[in-house]
Amino acid sequence: MSLPRTPFRWVLPLATAAVLAACGGDSAPTPPASAPSAEAPAPVPTPQIADGTRTTVALLETSDLHSNIRSYDYFKLAEDQSYGFERTATLIQQARSEFANNVLLDNGDTIQGTALADYEATIDPIKCDQTLSTYKVMNHYKYDVGTLGNHEFNYGLPFLNQVLGGGLNVDGVNPGQTCKGPDFPMVLANVYSLKTGQPLVQPYTILQREFTATTPDGKSVTVPIKVGVIGFTTPGIMNWDKRFVEGKLRIDGAVETAQKYLPEMRQKGADVVVALVHGGLSSAPYAPTMENSAWHLAKVPGIDAMFMGHSHSLFPDRGTRPAYTMEGVDNAAGTIHGVPATMPSFWGKALGVIKLELVRDAKNSTWVIDKSKTLVEARETVTERDSKGKAIAYVTPDHRIAELVEAQHQATITYVKTPIGSSDFRMSTYFADVGDPTAIQIVNQAQQDYVARYVQANLPQYKDLPVLSVSAPFKSGYGGGADFTDVAAGPIAIYNAADLYLYPNTVYAVKVTGSEIKGWLEGSAKRFNRIDPAATGQQKLISTFPGYNYDMFTTPDVSYLVDVTQPVGQRIVDLKYKGAPIDPAASFIIATNNYRATSGGNTFIAALDGRSTIYASPDANRDVLIQYIKQVQGMTRATNGSARSWRFKPVVTAGKVVFSSGQDKLQLAVDAGLTNIALEQQDDGSGKAMSLYSIDLSK
Repeated sequence: MSLPRTPFRWVLPLATAAVLAACGGDSAPTPPASAPSAEAPAPVPTPQIADGTRTTVALLETSDLHSNIRSYDYFKLAEDQSYGFERTATLIQQARSEFANNVLLDNGDTIQGTALADYEATIDPIKCDQTLSTYKVMNHYKYDVGTLGNHEFNYGLPFLNQVLGGGLNVDGVNPGQTCKGPDFPMVLANVYSLKTGQPLVQPYTILQREFTATTPDGKSVTVPIKVGVIGFTTPGIMNWDKRFVEGKLRIDGAVETAQKYLPEMRQKGADVVVALVHGGLSSAPYAPTMENSAWHLAKVPGIDAMFMGHSHSLFPDRGTRPAYTMEGVDNAAGTIHGVPATMPSFWGKALGVIKLELVRDAKNSTWVIDKSKTLVEARETVTERDSKGKAIAYVTPDHRIAELVEAQHQATITYVKTPIGSSDFRMSTYFADVGDPTAIQIVNQAQQDYVARYVQANLPQYKDLPVLSVSAPFKSGYGGGADFTDVAAGPIAIYNAADLYLYPNTVYAVKVTGSEIKGWLEGSAKRFNRIDPAATGQQKLISTFPGYNYDMFTTPDVSYLVDVTQPVGQRIVDLKYKGAPIDPAASFIIATNNYRATSGGNTFIAALDGRSTIYASPDANRDVLIQYIKQVQGMTRATNGSARSWRFKPVVTAGKVVFSSGQDKLQLAVDAGLTNIALEQQDDGSGKAMSLYSIDLSK
């Protein structure tokens, strides 16, 4: 039975005999002016609880669901059992059966990420009296608290206000709007409305729960436990969604914000304090603007458990090669500086579980965590792997989830099947890292055409500057053998365009110099490890630098070599424009996206911090691509899929240089003219349905 729906900020998620007991009273954070006051209930005398009484509390977390409700790939129009909330839901049921005392939390990046999400936000926007599909299924599972990730802001503040139920008191939004939203409160402590000077949503909440416990003499009793939950998100929002939030929001650093609110939560009686951190782990020196602050946040006194997200990683990682091994990180114990913590992968592939055992200290009327009994897990939906570690079986989905969203699911499928053109060649990113432009060139062509036409019509001061475009292989195997763009030759539909351009970015144009173009490409070349020509053993070509940051040109007008034997920053050689060495002082316009134009300052060149932007388009890159394909109609390899601007600088290596890609895909490299690629192992041993290939860098 669903709970009554009210504006999200002040929803009270009531379980049996449970009440919200925070964010009100004299010292509570002041709610935004448009929202009704959420006064704390009158104090109730705490019943005497015997010294030594024990209770177990299981904290459960999902994160980065990205609207993957079904185990379904809208790009391939096929089931994909490796992800989907309908399978995470089974893990939630199992955990609730195991732990009677539980709290279910979501860590953001929830409402964006699939064609279904785009359909409900931009194609046939849901009405005020409708609940967003993602929140509908979360309501069904009676989540207790959620927070907001950076992708919650991708569709703008008015849409966010609507789907959260109303109440955001920020410029450009009707704070009095009351719509259907989640039946659980959102908490977010470090994002503020510039209009009110107050948090955009309540910074924290304190849930009062009635949990079963056991007295020292073995009796079962019910005890009140107050679980405080506070939320933090990544400051990158101010760059990535600048067009929506500039002049409307500010974001404070997570550490300073925690230091402000954690003592307040304890004063309000929180027995357990849980931090929802939409950010990952970085041991780089702390800065309030840093993207992944969880490592530093764990040092702030007062956090009993921490849930992470944003980085799409698994923590704790108890494999042989864990991703996070910095000082203070203990994968075996599942702690960061001693604080129990999890990150449950992404797209519903895992459930974070932190079990805490509390012991009553009757003398001080407090609950103390028995750290020797703490359990930390990231429970994956995989139930069986083969001898090489490849997942071959998954938990059974909860079929009630499919029923809840069936109408929207089918409407999305109908939408993405809309035909827009055709192609005589297969477009994929399986070998984009080594030179195949088939899935990149059409994106660059669409962006370049769009910006060039705009400049000629609206920016006469730049009409004589060359307009170029860069794009990246957004899907390049991070998630395994199925995580590549792959569009078959033949009819092209909207879902194919969504596969070619994965994200809901908007087109931006930046003005840079020839020397800055070189610096930009040097940043992109971090994608490769440094190769030692004299090494006789295998060397991996691809580094941990994300594929979605590997920007490249795909035009006959630009050519350059990448020398992977050189250190980072010294790899781009023989850079030419129209056959002549590029003039370092010459100006160029580059078509890109809002993410790169405003947040590439640290990764690429300083000018990509917004200062070089000359046009911030309101149009999505994906929509621009769709319109361009409609204009071209019949795409050919010769015109739209064969322009290689870059190659590796030839070098003879003593040993083999290898990389991983999808299985049984070698012919695609041959078709793209990459004759220096060979299959080394059908299974690369990663357990992700990937093959190991080698590349002869001398050719």
